[in-house]
Amino acid sequence: MKTYMANAQTVERKWYVVDATNVPLGRLASKVASILRGKNKPSYTPNVDTGDFVIIINSDKVLLTGKKLENKFYRYHTGYIGGLKEVAYGKLIAERSDLAVYEAVRGMLPKNSLGRQMIKKLRIYKGAEHNHAAQKPEALKLF
Repeated sequence: MKTYMANAQTVERKWYVVDATNVPLGRLASKVASILRGKNKPSYTPNVDTGDFVIIINSDKVLLTGKKLENKFYRYHTGYIGGLKEVAYGKLIAERSDLAVYEAVRGMLPKNSLGRQMIKKLRIYKGAEHNHAAQKPEALKLF
């Protein structure tokens, strides 16, 4: 029996829309990362980007359980000496919820050139409107 190995020319990509309203951030990120990798397809190949495109809408309505809004921080470095900055997730969700969702999904993808290629297939919108109607995306129910 031969093992099927996908290559970049034979991959068929679909578009999915995910509504993030009242969905915990980590659960949303893990499901979306799995779709971006292509693990929901029978043609999944670990060394090939076989994933689909994902559009996340209503990212400002995503949930964080427990006391994560006050106790969890988004940290980044400016590149200057002493330039470590941190923002509480409560403020980050209120101001830049698309960044919070993006970073959660990016952290669940491979940390190599393949992961950087996969994250480019993710589109995140704060509201319920998106401009990808021409791609005819399918609504994806996570839970």
